[in-house]
Amino acid sequence: MSYVILGRAIKSEYLAIGTLATAVGVGLLSTGGKKEAAPPSSGKSAIETVKETVKFNAGSSEEEQLMDSIKKFIDDAEKEAKH
Repeated sequence: MSYVILGRAIKSEYLAIGTLATAVGVGLLSTGGKKEAAPPSSGKSAIETVKETVKFNAGSSEEEQLMDSIKKFIDDAEKEAKH
């Protein structure tokens, strides 16, 4: 079977091949490109880096107590995980 496109008869096999080639080409072009370099590691784990960068600023004494209890809970959980 063939289709008439722009006044020319094109076989369905060629249309199928063109469709597959276009899909593969778009996929390759979208996944390619320049890769971002990973930031240099200073020897610290990701958890330690996050702990240093994320600071909690408490607005009241209740918030400060809550943050202290959360930090204590996390420290205890990390100690248990190391054993």
